[in-house]
Amino acid sequence: MAADSRIGICKRLLFSATMNEHLLTAMNMVFATNVRTLQKAIEGSDLNLVDPLIGPASAGFKVTVMKDLPLSKVYQLLEPGPVVLLTTAQRGNANIMPMSWHMMVEFDPPQVACVVSNKNFSFTALRSTKECVIAVPDLKLARKVVTVGNCSGRDVNKFKNVGLTPLPAERVAPPLVAECFANLECRVIDTRLVRKFNLFVIQVLKAWIDRAQGNPKTIHHLGYGRFVVDGRIIRLKSRMR
Repeated sequence: MAADSRIGICKRLLFSATMNEHLLTAMNMVFATNVRTLQKAIEGSDLNLVDPLIGPASAGFKVTVMKDLPLSKVYQLLEPGPVVLLTTAQRGNANIMPMSWHMMVEFDPPQVACVVSNKNFSFTALRSTKECVIAVPDLKLARKVVTVGNCSGRDVNKFKNVGLTPLPAERVAPPLVAECFANLECRVIDTRLVRKFNLFVIQVLKAWIDRAQGNPKTIHHLGYGRFVVDGRIIRLKSRMR
């Protein structure tokens, strides 16, 4: 091939590569402009752009947007529920409080981790006696559960004040709650995280169920007086216990 021909081919290839580079740069500029325009358009709504797929609507244009959530509201998403009633007893005086910060940590024997604030009147009794009952109320007791939480055992006898009935337990001193469809007699087995997190690990010694209550609906706390009620049950194939 003649030198002139080779030089001509090289020039055309260089021109083509340069044009492609310019085209790519232009496309990137258009992409960036579209993103900035879209971001600016949604800034007024306090929304953040996440993984934009830029293109015309007919080509599958899709934008996922999320709004900032204050960290103080995270617990409203993760509260495990259901809301339960925790009874304690000290020097012959029984007390009761609502509790929603709890979770299972072992199947058998059943063990539960629960948080009882050191500001609660029940905290001292639980820490000193290491005994409690977890009573599980259903929807019809929701107002009484809230009333229990709105008063203090320092000032009133909550059972009498709210109209709940204490029943003697078999393995622990704190009473069962007659109106609840389930009652779990428990003993504290681990207090290593109490000082740091007010977290007690308790073990269920005896469990009671009131079958006459049929299919009770539990309530789950969403914060600030908002609750969600159990819905329908769905069954899926699963290896989870």
